[in-house]
Amino acid sequence: MLQQVNGHRSGSDAQGGKSLREDLQEFLGGEALLHELDDLTKVNPVTLETVLRCLQARYAADMFYTSAGCTLVALNPFKPVPQLYSPALMREYHAAPQPQKLRPHIFAVGEQTYRNVQSLIEPVNQSIIVSGESGAGKTWTSRCLMKFYAVVAASPTSLESHKIAERIEQRILNSNPVMEAFGNACTLRNNNSSRFGKFIQLQLNSAQQMTGAAVQTYLLEKTRVTCQASSERNFHIFYQICKGASVDERLQWHLPEGASFSWLPNPERTLEEDCFQVTREAMLHLGIDIPTQNNIFQVLAGLLHLGNIWFADSKDEAQSCQLMDDAKCENKDGGLCISFGHTPREQGSIRTSASLLQLPEDPLLETLQIRTIRAGRQQQVFQKPCSRAECDTRRDCLAKLVYARLFDWLVSVINSSICADPDSWTTFIGLLDVYGFESFPNNSLEQLCINYANEKLQQHFVAHYLRAQQEEYAFEGLDWSFVNYQDNQACLDLIEGSPISICSLINEECRLNRPSSAAQLQTRIESALAGSPCLGHNKLSREPSFIVVHYAGPVQYHTAGLVEKNKDPVPPELTRLLQQSQDSLLKVLFPMDPEEKSQEEPSGQSRAPVLTVVSKFKASLEQLLQVLHSTTPHYIRCIKPNSQGQAHTFLQEEVLSQLEACGLVETIHISAAGFPIRIPHQNFVERYELLRRLCTRTSPGSHSPSPDERHSEWSPHTKGATLQTLLQDILHTLPALTQAAATPGDPAEATPVPVHCGRTKVFMTDSMLELLECGRAQVLEQCACCIQGSWRRHRHRKQERQRQAATLIQAAIRSWLARKHIQRMHAAATAIKRTWQKWRIRMAFLASKELDGVQEKHVSQVPLPLGSLLLPQAQTSLLEAIIRLWPLGLVLANAAVGVRGFQRKLVVWACLQLPMGNPSSYAVQTAQEQAGVTSIRALPQGSIKFHCRKSPLPYADICPERSLHNVTGFNQILLERHSLGHM
Repeated sequence: MLQQVNGHRSGSDAQGGKSLREDLQEFLGGEALLHELDDLTKVNPVTLETVLRCLQARYAADMFYTSAGCTLVALNPFKPVPQLYSPALMREYHAAPQPQKLRPHIFAVGEQTYRNVQSLIEPVNQSIIVSGESGAGKTWTSRCLMKFYAVVAASPTSLESHKIAERIEQRILNSNPVMEAFGNACTLRNNNSSRFGKFIQLQLNSAQQMTGAAVQTYLLEKTRVTCQASSERNFHIFYQICKGASVDERLQWHLPEGASFSWLPNPERTLEEDCFQVTREAMLHLGIDIPTQNNIFQVLAGLLHLGNIWFADSKDEAQSCQLMDDAKCENKDGGLCISFGHTPREQGSIRTSASLLQLPEDPLLETLQIRTIRAGRQQQVFQKPCSRAECDTRRDCLAKLVYARLFDWLVSVINSSICADPDSWTTFIGLLDVYGFESFPNNSLEQLCINYANEKLQQHFVAHYLRAQQEEYAFEGLDWSFVNYQDNQACLDLIEGSPISICSLINEECRLNRPSSAAQLQTRIESALAGSPCLGHNKLSREPSFIVVHYAGPVQYHTAGLVEKNKDPVPPELTRLLQQSQDSLLKVLFPMDPEEKSQEEPSGQSRAPVLTVVSKFKASLEQLLQVLHSTTPHYIRCIKPNSQGQAHTFLQEEVLSQLEACGLVETIHISAAGFPIRIPHQNFVERYELLRRLCTRTSPGSHSPSPDERHSEWSPHTKGATLQTLLQDILHTLPALTQAAATPGDPAEATPVPVHCGRTKVFMTDSMLELLECGRAQVLEQCACCIQGSWRRHRHRKQERQRQAATLIQAAIRSWLARKHIQRMHAAATAIKRTWQKWRIRMAFLASKELDGVQEKHVSQVPLPLGSLLLPQAQTSLLEAIIRLWPLGLVLANAAVGVRGFQRKLVVWACLQLPMGNPSSYAVQTAQEQAGVTSIRALPQGSIKFHCRKSPLPYADICPERSLHNVTGFNQILLERHSLGHM
């Protein structure tokens, strides 16, 4: 210790301070490295102190999630951290090839469960158990996980499926604010404490897409409606109505500004959860319309007014208790609540409550004041006035009954809105958000059930991971140094054991149907269970109580009221009264059932055993544990850094108690020293037999067995020996894999990670599994390359053969088409030639016949001498041209009148290619100049029409372009008759 003398330190003290500062700097340097450890199994040595320092360093660096083997430790930041739960971060964890290599996060746990469902490895169904004390952040963690699954498990392809997925996602997310408004409340430790347990089942189809969800609730703390501890509040929904209702709604529900209600303590506190509009919008998305919502809130307002009804003691037991006046109702805690007559305030409260619940006022008051008794074999009915305590109890029972039925109805509405058809989903992911461990100054039956549930969940964790793992190591024959862990079986035997336990004694008191004494119950518990190491007694306590040493610490339970709460009696006349209500919602909550009416008061001999609260809770808890045992569990431990809910405050004592309570250190020890990966021999050989190829390349002498040999190896006689041989061959490849994976400068990587081969399973660590998977991927890649090369070669050869075959087929088809075309053209040319020859012969015949007739006529009219019959050579050539080209004569005969004389002769000479000579020696006469001659060449009197068949030759029917300067060719003469006429 540093000492100071006259304001100055001594030299030794200065040296001590220097060394202290150096130690502090070294410690701070170590702290700077501690926050980088994202897995508590890497802390060395694994002790409570080092784990605590690591968590504190990470909390100071705003790293609120840390892995601890199979468990995720979540520290409540007590402040908003929006970037820690953004949709972008969700997509990053969902798209990561290996999410476990990212920073620890609840999204990593969610992605692991989702990929486990996709892999279809038994058990396919997954469950996430979120545990921790009240206020540690369990509800927030469950809410974020639901958002994550709604994002990653709703990615359909079709538009219709996308709309369905969006609707389901919105309804699942909207169920949170409704459940929290009606089931959460502000307690001493948490402003949004869940006062019920819920197991949310997210349903997935065969394509791992979310198709629906289902909600199962456990043990609603309905006593909170009528009784709240000091500095605590009622359920959130009551405060939301009083603070968020409009003016018209206040008038309708009789909730004026500044009104005080006995069941609404601490109304001045304003919390984030007091948001009435969010609850209404969420209910609307769940299918609860506005009129139904108003009906619900009207019933809740009626319950608030019912709490303002107080009774005074009656002087005569034969008379019923009267309502308490206003003044003495305010002092009811002082013990002077005695009044007679109906005062305006109490008359107004009961009248308002009856009006809101739509119940008759007089029967309501009579039911609260008078009890109906059936006695005797003939079930005679007697009426007995109730005492003041009984009247208050019946009033509270009425309110709790209505609220419990309303809560169950809301859960059924939510399930009908979000639950999918049983045939449409195949797997599920369960989220268990159960109440945390509770210890208050005054603990009753609710805290006993809550802590009993936490004990069962702790045992499930111990049985699933710690105890089962060590027992499996021992069975498999592994050299294992056992770790001592905290087993809570003794505490569970104290609470639920057979034949005698706390629960059995409380149930027996209920079955005896006698007035129970708190001191007598304490005495029975202490005497019957005196040998239990988990039972204690507080000798300084003035009230009857007993102490149970839970895994999270000792809790003192008061025996007063335990039996009455366990009975949870509901007088039949209260149920009949509610069935008379004209309210549509209460008619649904309390239907008229004839069977229930007939079995309402059975005879004493056939009376069924009383179904107590503890019995129902135990049965539902066993059913939940059966579901958890059939799934692959994942654990999230929520830790509360401080009990005040302050950010940046890490109290080591409180965190240390939570770490000890949840057995986190034992978990880290076993996770660090154990082998989390356990694969049966058969599955190991089937998956990693490919690694023997590495031995084949390294050792030429070894060979891979042929299919026939492998088939013979798997005979029943040699199966065990073959498995061991194959296992040894695979394990011999591990040094090569380790050496290949090691970097030159990192010798630690070259050290082989131990792999133990047990009797039926192979045990290894995550790093060795990753190494095996890398080797398997390498072999598969090589095989894939070989297969791809062979396939490409085969495909190339096949394409080459197909190309050659196609070339031959194309050549054959082209030659065939060419031959067919030539044949068609030859046949067409032959037909044209034959037709043309026939036509030419016929025309020549007709022309010669006509010329012969004309010549005979001239000879007969003008006798010529014999020498004149011989024509000159020029005339003979002209005659032959006329005979050969006689159609030209028709054109010339029909030519324009202006083309005469010399021009006409030039045209004829040019067309007929006559020898040039004296034009006067040639005479060309037209039909007009041959008077009196009838010939086929005669000019017709009307118009000339040419009827021609379409020529088979191309371009035969196309008129050539006109030329303004040149007139040449036979076709030009025929087509440009008018042009020649105007020249």
